[in-house]
Amino acid sequence: MTDPFHASTVHPCPGPETRRGFLKMGLAGFASLSLPGILRLQAANPLPDQKKKTAVIMVWQPGGCSHIDTYDPKPAAPIEYRGPFGMIPTKVPGMNFTELLPMQAKIADKFTVLRSMRHDSPGHPAGTLRMLTGDTDRRDKQIPKYPDWMSVTNYLRSKEGPRKNPLPPYVGINFSSQRVGGAYLGDAYGPFTVSGDPNKPNFSVPNIGLSNQAEVKQLDRRATLRQKLDTLERSFDQAGELQALDEFETQALTLLTNPKAKDAFDLTQEDDRTRDRYGRNSWGQQLLMARRLVEAGVDVISTSLSGPLCGRVSNWDDHAVNHHVFDAMRFRSKAYDQAVSALIEDIYDRGLDERVLVVVTGEFGRTPKVNYQPSTGAGNASAPAGTKQPGRDHWPRAFSNIWAGGGIETGRFIGASDKLGEDSIERICGAGDFLATIYHHLGIDSSSVFIEDFNGRPTPIIADQGKPIPELVG
Repeated sequence: MTDPFHASTVHPCPGPETRRGFLKMGLAGFASLSLPGILRLQAANPLPDQKKKTAVIMVWQPGGCSHIDTYDPKPAAPIEYRGPFGMIPTKVPGMNFTELLPMQAKIADKFTVLRSMRHDSPGHPAGTLRMLTGDTDRRDKQIPKYPDWMSVTNYLRSKEGPRKNPLPPYVGINFSSQRVGGAYLGDAYGPFTVSGDPNKPNFSVPNIGLSNQAEVKQLDRRATLRQKLDTLERSFDQAGELQALDEFETQALTLLTNPKAKDAFDLTQEDDRTRDRYGRNSWGQQLLMARRLVEAGVDVISTSLSGPLCGRVSNWDDHAVNHHVFDAMRFRSKAYDQAVSALIEDIYDRGLDERVLVVVTGEFGRTPKVNYQPSTGAGNASAPAGTKQPGRDHWPRAFSNIWAGGGIETGRFIGASDKLGEDSIERICGAGDFLATIYHHLGIDSSSVFIEDFNGRPTPIIADQGKPIPELVG
C-alpha cells in the first residue's frame, strides 16, 4: 500500500488509542493533586463578547471515513473506485448518498455536507493534529505541539470569569485520541473524561454527585487543608500559574458535591422511546449523552465512534490488512446512521439548533481506488488471516464531513471532488478553514487571538490559518 504523497510503503497502523482524562480522580486522590507546572499566562486578546453561550458537539470518526462509500458517491466511476453500494436520493434534490445512510438521507434538509475538504497530512497522528489543532507539520508526532480547539475554547472561556454551571465546560465521551490535548496550556484545560459503554445497565460516571454527606464534609475539610498548605507555595507564584489549578480543583469539587452534575450524565432519566431512537448501543447512547450535556450547559463535547461497532480493529481505518472495507462499512453503518440522524433531529426538535453546532468528521478520507491485501486476522468485518480482501487507505486529498445546527443554512452540499473522488476541485476547504468555522460559532475570532507558548511567544490559536467557511456561518 502506498502513501498518496510519497512512494514509501505504509505499514499497517493500529489506529487511534484511548485517551485517559487528567480529571479522572477519586475522593482519596483529591487532596494530593500535583501542580501543573506547564500552565503559562493568559490570552493576549480577550474573548469577544457573546450574546448567547454557544456550544459544539464534535462526533469523531477515528481512522477516517470513506467519502465515496457515504456522502460523495461516484456511480459513474469504474467499479474499482465506486465500490458495490447503490446510490439513494436524499430529501435535498440533487444530493445523493450511498444506500448505507437511509436515515440521514431522510433528514438531509437538516444538515449540510462539505464535500471538498483537503489537506496534505497523510498519517493518523499528523492528520488528527491537522484537523484539531491546525498543525501543518506532515510528520506523525505522538505529542501535540499546539493545543486542540477544544482545550483552547475551554481555556478562553475560563477567562470570562467564574463558571456558575456545576458541569465542566469540556467533556470527552470515549474520545479516543492521545495525539491531541492542551499542549502548552496544560492538562487542566483538557476534558472531563467519560469512558465505558453508556448502553450497559450498570454504566455510571465516577467522581460526580456524592450523596453521602459525611464524604462531602470530609472532602470539604481536605480542600480547606490543601488551601492552607498552598499558602507558602503561592507566595512564590510570580506568573499566576496556580490560578489554573484553583479552577481545576474547584471544578472537581463541584462535580463531586453537586447532585445536578450527576443528573446530567444519567441516561436513565430519558424515556425508553428516546433511548431506542438513538440506538441501544454505545454510539447511540454516547450521542444521547452529548445532547443531554450540551442542553445542561456544557460548552464543548467530543466523542469518538470507535470500539467494537467499527469492526475488528475498533476504528474506521479500513486498510485491507485490517478490514474488508465494504463489510466494515456495512457492519457499522446502521448504528452510525441511526445515532447521527437521531442527534441531528433532536437538536432541532428541542430548539437547540441556533446555539449548538454539530460536526461529524474524521482526520481524512480513504483512497478512491480499492486495493487488495491479505488480512492480518479474522474478526468482525475481516476474513481469516491470509485471505485477500479489499481495502481503502489514507486519503487527505478529498473527503467529506457534515454540519448541523449552529444557525447555518442547511439542506445543501458545498464543494465537489473530481469524477473519481481523488481530488477536491470546487470550493476547496482546508483544516484551517474547518477550525476557523468552529471558532466563529463559539464567538472566537481565530485571526486575532494569540496565546503565549512555553517560550512566551504569542502563538495563533490556529497554526494553519484559515477563514470561516461562509456557507457554514450562522
